Amino acid sequence: MYLLLLLILFGLFFPVLLIPLFVIAIFMLFFLPFKFTIDSFFNLFSVPKQIYQIATNPKLKKNHGLEHATINILEKEYGYNNLAGYAEEDGFYIMGVNNTVYVEEAARKGLSLMRKGKNKLAIHKRCGTSMTVANFLSAVIFLVLLLSSGYFSILNMIIAIVIANLIGPYLGKIVQEKFTTTSKVQEMEIKRSYFSENSSLNSSFFNQPVKIFVETEQIPYINQE
Repeated sequence: MYLLLLLILFGLFFPVLLIPLFVIAIFMLFFLPFKFTIDSFFNLFSVPKQIYQIATNPKLKKNHGLEHATINILEKEYGYNNLAGYAEEDGFYIMGVNNTVYVEEAARKGLSLMRKGKNKLAIHKRCGTSMTVANFLSAVIFLVLLLSSGYFSILNMIIAIVIANLIGPYLGKIVQEKFTTTSKVQEMEIKRSYFSENSSLNSSFFNQPVKIFVETEQIPYINQE
């Protein structure tokens, strides 16, 4: 609102100053569809590859599921909001919490609950998988519209983005459940949690997220029969 009012005032009293803005706006209208086309071709191949790499890595899938369970518990029971994280083969990172005790408690509770069949804890609505799926959908939709219409259009770009963001979250949950996470964590154990080497309690002063790493390991059960 304030920006629009400022532009109107500039247009009334200093119209010459708006000329560069109009030039930039016109340039972006022509440039964005071309850039979006390049990004779409890139996502068309890179997104399936990313999902495949996670889907074929059992350790990564388990840690990804446990990361989600930890974040779900921290947000629902500890009052945190908008947490983030990502998984590695030997554990996972939690960003947005500056207390290792809380993170480890939530991780152990999440592990215990998933062992008891609480499979939905492995799914999180803000997982990067949903964004990745949305990017893939927008790429497919935009390229279909491009091939059918035969020309670059910012309208096609907007349509692709809107549809992808409407469908992406729902399809993203399915992809999480089927490919990028698992709640089968019976063989997993939590070793410890600690601040990552590049993180500390002072990170927030430098606009860097505090990262806590939860180290895990897998201990196969011994069949004594």
